[in-house]
Amino acid sequence: MKLALVGLGKMGANMARRLAADGHELCIYDVAEATATALANELNSVQAVTSLEQLVASMPAPRAIWLMVPHQFVDESIEALLAAGVSKGDLLVDGGNSNFNLSKQRATNLLASGVHFVDSGTSGGIWGLENGYSIMVGGTDEAVAMIRPALETLAPAKNQGWGHVGPSGAGHYVKMVHNGIEYGMMQAFAEGFELLDAKQEMALDLQQISEIWQHGSVVRSWLLDLIVDAFEADESLSSMSDHVDDSGEGRWTVQDSIEVGVPTPVLTLALQMRFRSRQSSSFAGKVLNSMRAGFGGHPIKPAE
Repeated sequence: MKLALVGLGKMGANMARRLAADGHELCIYDVAEATATALANELNSVQAVTSLEQLVASMPAPRAIWLMVPHQFVDESIEALLAAGVSKGDLLVDGGNSNFNLSKQRATNLLASGVHFVDSGTSGGIWGLENGYSIMVGGTDEAVAMIRPALETLAPAKNQGWGHVGPSGAGHYVKMVHNGIEYGMMQAFAEGFELLDAKQEMALDLQQISEIWQHGSVVRSWLLDLIVDAFEADESLSSMSDHVDDSGEGRWTVQDSIEVGVPTPVLTLALQMRFRSRQSSSFAGKVLNSMRAGFGGHPIKPAE
């Protein structure tokens, strides 16, 4: 199919490569013009443009345009595309990590102009080029049908690893919960390996243990594979900071769990631990120590 791709970061560029390899005709754009030009030179069959106006003009109607931009720039990008000539019958796909409530509103707003909208929760990271992406899409049947050939190419297999999960907003909602689960799984691995590392008298080989768990263990997973790779490079992880960012989807998951009254203690605590990782010195810890010293006379380590 003929498809335009806006945003050529690590995910967007690899998606373009996978689509081009399967014979799709691509028109690509990035705010960094050199990025689009370099990718077009690499793939040969791909057309790079220098403006959204040029992108819209080069696409036959009905146009299918896939956005892979940070969530804070989605509205800006949609407005620019509408101004550039996107019109009734065209399709916009948001493949980034947007808040599902905003996706619902965007679909409603675009419907007034007759423009279709699909929210696509896309997972796979930098490995998606080789392994395919897990894709969760929300929108009308008509809108999803318009983009189906690209979805089948991007997924690990034609009928595997992607699905139309519900109405507008559902794709990003499912991806949000997916990322919340991811937080919990990652935190569990992190705590487990920290406990193993702390058992100094056993002189445990963390790389060996992680490799053992890769085979036959109930905790074997892609996340564990990534831990194995990290330990192979540097078992002490000495080059890494313990500062952990969050993309926003973990927060949205916890917020929605409160809204619907569903307990998510593991996911919530995993998010809170990311906040804790960013504190060089915890004031809460100082308050705790003041109480321990006050009621029990416990010795307190002085501030460094």
